[in-house]
Amino acid sequence: MILNLMSCKAQNLPLSTPFLSIPNGAYIKDTNSELNPYVGIYKTIFNGNEITLFITKQENKLENTGQKSYYVDVLMVKYIVKNSAGVILQDTQNNNLYDIKLYSTKIRPAKNAVHLIYSGTNCSVGWGDVFLKKINSTQISWEYRPDDITTTAAKCPPTLDTTIYLPETKDLIFTKQ
Repeated sequence: MILNLMSCKAQNLPLSTPFLSIPNGAYIKDTNSELNPYVGIYKTIFNGNEITLFITKQENKLENTGQKSYYVDVLMVKYIVKNSAGVILQDTQNNNLYDIKLYSTKIRPAKNAVHLIYSGTNCSVGWGDVFLKKINSTQISWEYRPDDITTTAAKCPPTLDTTIYLPETKDLIFTKQ
């Protein structure tokens, strides 16, 4: 039993651990506080829309990939998108009706960047990858690469809004508030 407890302790691994090296039940821990500089509220304007990101750190998030289950410290991102008239187009910060997830899966220390997975909007339209790069203490760079837009939208009921409100672009600068 003591040996079993010791092996559990040995399963705390750094965020940079490659996926294939993660044993089932491990804890991928932010031991070097690499996620902390990203935490905060950030804003930008893109194509007339104001996008506000609310980035928090969540510890011990259960990640179940089908191949294995493990715990990991992640950045959770909620957001609000408003048009130029101030009308809210999408709000994942205050509106729990959306089952939209945007959270980190890996950190890339050499690139000073974090890779996030985006579940997409209704019917998973626009699911894909987001990359955040720390520029300085008050700015991050955003890149969003959707994996599928048209195929998924075609399967969605016509009454649901399948608009992707997140900026589909690279090198967009968000400023910490």
